[in-house]
Amino acid sequence: MTTPGPHGDEPHEECGVVGIHAPGHDAARLAFFALHTLQHRGQEAAGIATSNDGVAHIHKGGGLVASVFNEENLSTLPGDLAIGHTRYSTTGGSGLRNAQPQVIETIDGPLGVAHNGNLVNAHALRRELLERGVGLQTSSDTEVMVHLLTGAGGDWMSRIRVLMSRAEGAFALTILTRDAVYGVRDPWGLRPLVVGSLDGGHVLASETCAFSAIGAELVREVAPGEIVRIDAAGLHVEQGAVPKKPAFCTFEQIYFSRPDSTHGGHLVHSTRQRLGRELAREAPVDADLVVPVPDSGTPHAVGYAQEAGIPYTEGLIKNRYVGRTFIEPTQQARDNAVAMKFNPLGDNLFGKRVVMVDDSIVRGTTSGPLVQMMRDAGAAEVHVRVACPAITDPCYMGVDMAERDELIAANKSVEEIREHIGADSLAFLSIEAMMRGLEAEDGYCNACFTGVYPFEGERFVQLQLKPKEQFARVWGD
Repeated sequence: MTTPGPHGDEPHEECGVVGIHAPGHDAARLAFFALHTLQHRGQEAAGIATSNDGVAHIHKGGGLVASVFNEENLSTLPGDLAIGHTRYSTTGGSGLRNAQPQVIETIDGPLGVAHNGNLVNAHALRRELLERGVGLQTSSDTEVMVHLLTGAGGDWMSRIRVLMSRAEGAFALTILTRDAVYGVRDPWGLRPLVVGSLDGGHVLASETCAFSAIGAELVREVAPGEIVRIDAAGLHVEQGAVPKKPAFCTFEQIYFSRPDSTHGGHLVHSTRQRLGRELAREAPVDADLVVPVPDSGTPHAVGYAQEAGIPYTEGLIKNRYVGRTFIEPTQQARDNAVAMKFNPLGDNLFGKRVVMVDDSIVRGTTSGPLVQMMRDAGAAEVHVRVACPAITDPCYMGVDMAERDELIAANKSVEEIREHIGADSLAFLSIEAMMRGLEAEDGYCNACFTGVYPFEGERFVQLQLKPKEQFARVWGD
C-alpha cells in the first residue's frame, strides 16, 4: 500500500516525458539524465525504451529515476532513438503494471508511447476496444492510445492524426517507432512539450530544464495540435489536428514546472515573482518578515517581499528527502506529518509579524500545522498569502489534485478557511491579478479556479464516477 507523503496538501505533479534522436550517441543515457532533471514531475516510476536496428529494448521500474537505472541496465538499452517517462499516476493505479513507456510489437515494428496528461473520454475509448476484442493489460489510458495507433491505417503520421481525432483531453506524447521518435501535443496545448537540438540530433521534453542536463538547445515549443518527427532526416513538423482555443495549464506556471524552465519565452521563476508582486499589491499587510513555504512558494515570496518592501528570510527548513512511503505510518506519524518535512527557524521568527507565502492551498491540511509551527516558534502574528486563486474545482486533465468534496475552498469561505488554519489573516490572489502576473489575457486553463472546463459538460458525466479508480480495481492496483 502506498500512502501520501507528509506534504499532502499540494497538487501532485503529473508526468514527465522525453524523446531523443542522437546519432552516434547513447540515447538511453541521454534520456536518463533528461528524466533525472524532470524528476519533480513524478516519483512513482520511471522507464526508458530504445530502438536499435528495428528492435525495441526497455527497462522500467518503481521509484526515482536514479534508483530505477544503473550502469548495468542502461547498457541493455542500445540505440540512438529513445523515449522516457517519469510517472505520477493520474489515470490508473500507481503499480508497476502502469509504468511507462508502454511498448508493443506491431506489423510495422516496435511501438512505444510515453504520455503526460489524461483523456476525458478514456472510458468510452476503452469500452470500444474491449468490444472489438482487444485485450488490455493495464488500467491507464496510455495503453488505450497505443491500441488506437495500432488499429489505425497508413503510415505513423496518419495513425497519429487518427489518434488525435479520437482522443479528447490533455496529452503530450513521445512515440517510439523502429526508425523515428514523434512528439505530439493536444489541440488545446494543456500539457507542455518542447523540442531542442542536440549535436546532430534532436530532443523532445516536457520542460526546457531537461535540455541543460544533456547539452541541448531550445528550438521551440511544440504548438497545440502539432506532430513533430525526429529521425535521420532531421526535424519535421506537421499539423496533426486543428488547434482549439489555447488552454495551457496555469499550474505549470504556479507550481509544477521547475523554476529554471521557460514557457512562452518567459522564465518560470520570473513569472512566479510577478505573481508574488501582484499578491503584495492586492493583499498588503503590516508585517516584519516575508517567509516562503519552500520550495515552490519561494519565488512567489521573493516577489511579495520586493513589492511590499518587507524583509525576506527563511523561516522554514524543508527536509527534501521525505517522499512517498511504502510503510503504513502510525496515527501519530500521520498527525506529525508536517513536522517530518518542515522545521521552523525560531531565531528568525521570534516576536515577528510574519507573512507566510505559499503557492496554493488544496485540502488545507498543511497550512494549519505550518501556521501553528510558526506560532510555537515564537511568531507574534502569522498572515497567510496564497499566490493563486482559491481552488474550488477538481482537474480532469492530468493533475491529481483532489475530488471536489476534498477541496477546502469548495466547501468553506475565505474567512472559514482562515479560522480553520488559525492564521491572523488570509488572502488568495484574484484571477484578474493572476492573469496580469502571467502577462496574458487568456490562453490558460483556469478550470480549477472557475469550474469552466475546455470540454463540453456532457464529457464529465463519466468523470463523476472516479474513472481514475475504476480500471485499477480490475487489477487490484
